[in-house]
Amino acid sequence: MKKLFLLAFLLPSFTAFGQASVAYYPFNSFLSVSSNPNRAAWLDARVQTNTLFGSLATTLAPMINIRRTTTANYYVGVSARFNALNSLADADVLEGYGLHVGVRVVPLTILPNVRVAFELSPFARANFKSGIFYSYLGVAYQFNKK
Repeated sequence: MKKLFLLAFLLPSFTAFGQASVAYYPFNSFLSVSSNPNRAAWLDARVQTNTLFGSLATTLAPMINIRRTTTANYYVGVSARFNALNSLADADVLEGYGLHVGVRVVPLTILPNVRVAFELSPFARANFKSGIFYSYLGVAYQFNKK
């Protein structure tokens, strides 16, 4: 019975993961897990990886593809960045908001699942008194459902 329950729980997870994408942005130290970026609308979740407990910045970003070709996806989206550790310092958990404009390109047609991700993203603090302009460059891998 336990194996049946475990199988019933894990099978939908593997099916959903079969359409996911994982990206790493080494210059910004972000790890990204996305729903299927080949769809018209998709969700991207990013976690900061350059620190263990100094900052657990998590960004949630719904994206919309504005143009899709066989070798590139051009997209836009908005985001909200949260940091759970801010509550320990009596600060707001919500850090700010961002706007994303990017592209994921297939550089080698023999490896269609490997993509280069480039993105420009202005970011504003939650109080809108300051901000910064980010650029992201990374490598993504698109899992395909078989």
